[in-house]
Amino acid sequence: MNKTVDPGTFGLPLKTKIELTATDTYILIIQRKSRIVMKDGRGILAKVAKIKSAVPAARVAVQTSAPICSKTRRFLEAHGIDIGTLK
Repeated sequence: MNKTVDPGTFGLPLKTKIELTATDTYILIIQRKSRIVMKDGRGILAKVAKIKSAVPAARVAVQTSAPICSKTRRFLEAHGIDIGTLK
């Protein structure tokens, strides 16, 4: 079972949903129907940077219910962010 993390501890907006897994991976939860495009990818990368500045050894992943643009997927994966789908 994942533990919900307060995004305020990382200086992120309170609407941001973050979970911490048993393997110490932070997961950004994005629930929406519209496609995730490059602008969103840059925003995700900024959020990941804030998490990593607070916890340097943190692994960060993204789980989303929305389709992801292939260019954005490559961009995030190139920066070491794992991408998964919400169930």
